[in-house]
Amino acid sequence: MLIGVPREIKVHEYRVGMTPASVREAVAHGHAVWVERAAGAGIGCTDDDYARAGARIVDAPAEVFAGCDLIVKVKEPQAAERAMLRPGQVLFTYLHLAADPLQGRELVARGAVCIAYETVTAPGGGLPLLAPMSEVAGRMAIQAGAACLERERGGMGVLLGGVPGVAPARVVILGAGTVGTNAAAMAVGAGAQVVVLDRSIDALRRLDARFGARVITRHADRDAIEQEVLQADLVVGAVLVPGAAAPRLVGRETVARMKRGAVVVDVAIDQGGCFETSRPTTHAEPTYVVDGVVHYCVANMPGGVARTSAYALNHATLPFVLALAGQGWRAAVAADPHLRAGLNVALGKVVHPAVADALGLPYVPPDTLLA
Repeated sequence: MLIGVPREIKVHEYRVGMTPASVREAVAHGHAVWVERAAGAGIGCTDDDYARAGARIVDAPAEVFAGCDLIVKVKEPQAAERAMLRPGQVLFTYLHLAADPLQGRELVARGAVCIAYETVTAPGGGLPLLAPMSEVAGRMAIQAGAACLERERGGMGVLLGGVPGVAPARVVILGAGTVGTNAAAMAVGAGAQVVVLDRSIDALRRLDARFGARVITRHADRDAIEQEVLQADLVVGAVLVPGAAAPRLVGRETVARMKRGAVVVDVAIDQGGCFETSRPTTHAEPTYVVDGVVHYCVANMPGGVARTSAYALNHATLPFVLALAGQGWRAAVAADPHLRAGLNVALGKVVHPAVADALGLPYVPPDTLLA
């Protein structure tokens, strides 16, 4: 199969869908790979690196989209990219359609087969293609939040770990999944007071077993969320409902009562955010202030550490890329129910129930398209 890797064009997105190492593996399996010129520049990989791995370097994204059967990206296709998709072409990337109805409807209209990293599942549960970026985002959330707490950046001027005689910051993390666990690890390592809230007692037990008394765990009912958010210096939103919009856990009136100079880092912004006051930002302008509270809501946080993120993501996506290229999308998703869970839109139909519900479009079971 002919695999295409375009250069990412979203603002301050430096990751790339396939690293030279991934290209080499695909070529070794008998596939051809076209890579847009300078696609890997953001992670320090040159066109020569890709050429040595066996890729053909092409000058324009139009060549990639026109010539390739499988398009491998990182971020959701931008408007110019969506216009280049064709019926039956396979797009494998992050989509987050629940938070972007316009994109969803355009992908339906294009007739492409769109497989979303974030809804592919794993045999033991979990989301294996979201996990590496969730690990990165969880760790980055604490780095970004600590920086935003500095007075120069609008924060209250609190050092995350404090110093002898001065209390550390209180970090409240909403969600005990991959993002929340990694955020907790970083916050604990920095010496902060850490509270994690989740509705899953099993998830809280896992955190308790790992961190012991260094992390306070609380059941995430409305009362506990409100209490902790109002006491917090830094709040990390780390909730996820696969394929669906993130639940709004913190209302505008609660944000208005938070400490002046407190910081909110909404990692769930890709799925609409879990704070009512959240709106997507970019690495170019990552923050804004509402009611004296600094909001960091960068929609592609891992793009800020593009090299680490790209390699971590490729390690997870490569087996699926090889399956799609080697078997074709129908056979690959028919053989693997976990890859089938990644199908969001195919041949003009919405084939993921949560996405259909979020977009208000009819749901079509994917099995009906596999015959």
